[in-house]
Amino acid sequence: MSNVIKSNGFTNESLDWDAWLDVIALEDATEDQIKVLEESNPKAKTSDYYLFLAHQPDILRQRSAAFNAIMYAPGGMSRAERELGSLVVSRINGCVYCASVHAQRFEQLAKRNDTVQQVFDNPYGSGIDAREKAIAKFSAELTEQPDAVDAAKIQALKDVGLNDLEVLDLIHSIAIFAWANRLMLNLGEPAFPDGSKAEAQ
Repeated sequence: MSNVIKSNGFTNESLDWDAWLDVIALEDATEDQIKVLEESNPKAKTSDYYLFLAHQPDILRQRSAAFNAIMYAPGGMSRAERELGSLVVSRINGCVYCASVHAQRFEQLAKRNDTVQQVFDNPYGSGIDAREKAIAKFSAELTEQPDAVDAAKIQALKDVGLNDLEVLDLIHSIAIFAWANRLMLNLGEPAFPDGSKAEAQ
């Protein structure tokens, strides 16, 4: 990982997330619950998030299929740019855990962390070039005022080179984390490696 970044309560460190409600005990899990955990994520069996959502295996299965299609599908927007959109959404919504995950993934894919520092400091105007700035700006606008997004805001993305499929990928990335952030924020809390709790500013 790159140098540790901490700003406004956000970090690119690897965080844990602790559920406030009961999670599944693997020794008591049904066959389908074990199966959906194995399908969802390599670390699902040790993650409170997945162990909580696995109470409803069919819903978790649909969630994981949608997530994987949005964030990992080939073609369209680059994975780094999808992570940037998700990072901005998570920063604005105050989801410290999600922001840390997407900061790390952006750094791994883009091989740099300058934009991560900018998003943590102030997501508005973040980005190292016109394309990143447009992606960050649109992500912020769709997160805060979805009803105000119009053709002009879509055109601003096209003006910096995004095609229709890339615009759709960005909208999907923003939308799924508008939803995921609310799950994380309402069902548990992030924890730093030293055991302290994280609080966004």
